[in-house]
Amino acid sequence: MVIDTEKLKKELEEAGQGQLLGTVDAAEKLAGIDLELVSGLYRLAREGARPDEGNITPIPVTVAEELPKGVRAKYVAEGERLIREGAFASVTMAGGQGTRLGHTGPKGTFDLGVREHSLFEIQASRLLRRAASSGGGRQIPWYIMTSEENDGATRRFFEDNAYFGYDRDNVFFFTQFMLPMLDFEGRIVRDRPDSIKMGADGHGGIFRAMDRRGVIRDMEKRGIRYAFVGGIDNVLVKLCDPLFIGFASLNGYPCAGKSLIKRDPYEKAGVFCLRDGRPYVVEYTEISDEMARATDARGDFIYGDAHILCNIFSVDALKDAGAEGLPYHVAVKKTQFVNGAGEVVVPDKPNAYKFEAFIFDAFCRYPEMGILRVRREDEFAPLKNKTGEDSVETARALYESALERNMLD
Repeated sequence: MVIDTEKLKKELEEAGQGQLLGTVDAAEKLAGIDLELVSGLYRLAREGARPDEGNITPIPVTVAEELPKGVRAKYVAEGERLIREGAFASVTMAGGQGTRLGHTGPKGTFDLGVREHSLFEIQASRLLRRAASSGGGRQIPWYIMTSEENDGATRRFFEDNAYFGYDRDNVFFFTQFMLPMLDFEGRIVRDRPDSIKMGADGHGGIFRAMDRRGVIRDMEKRGIRYAFVGGIDNVLVKLCDPLFIGFASLNGYPCAGKSLIKRDPYEKAGVFCLRDGRPYVVEYTEISDEMARATDARGDFIYGDAHILCNIFSVDALKDAGAEGLPYHVAVKKTQFVNGAGEVVVPDKPNAYKFEAFIFDAFCRYPEMGILRVRREDEFAPLKNKTGEDSVETARALYESALERNMLD
């Protein structure tokens, strides 16, 4: 791509981003930044989003363990049919690095020390086993969202491991979008003299990335009707659960989510609810003390179904959300920057805005969604930290327990 440097220079100056001129080698990256969007993001950061208004009420939930045997069997049969006929796909969000685990490289390449040798292999094995048990001789198409930072390393890892037994034609890599971080005056942050600070646009950016990177077109070409969307860091994730697939399909839900009962009123997880009668998730940072602690006559949390980033969408719903995109949320972060003298400064307090979209902002686009409550010990073992809570040790123990109970297929 040929860059018109004079035009780029003028556009940067007019947008108040003249500090980038002559300091960033990657002119192509600069030319790819939507400066109008940047201005809008800064207004969002300074003015704040409009406060959410509406009537919050509990959302209907289906408890998986309480399903009658006949209903469960119908859901499983429908899910297996969709897998067998090639109408189901799985999408894994794997754009992160394993830095917090003490690991160099993409998080999906981390070895948990269990029977599979990486988080990617854990998911590949589960997909291959489910496809084999459902019959039909088809592999489940697997779409993996990477980042600019780890895309190359992820692809090489799959090559080095012979795609874990997957046919290459059934694995589709695509990168998420990045947004520049802004300082408190609205200037794009330079983290080094020759580069700008970019941040991933959040798990809600999955829809835009799938739309713009050709994923939706590929799904339509393959005749896929439903897709699971989840993360790489839950080592117990059931990314091809026929019960869940059939639950969404037979009830005609455009989207569905798995939930589990929160451990305590203040567990750091958003909770499902209805806002003005439509599906919604209240983030743990925004939930009131009264709402967090509210219980019914049996002592159960009224707003206790935590969103665990295990969702199914119809392809039509994915297409709809991808075409329009989701709103951005603002986080205040601490990041190194280059000052006016060209020196790299490491701040001791937050100094910049980061922007992310949240996947659950898509839920309210639809009049209803299905919520399937599952057991924590069977389906949720997040791997976020090297030690302590949600750590390598806790995730490994939960994985091995599920393996012993034959809960991994």
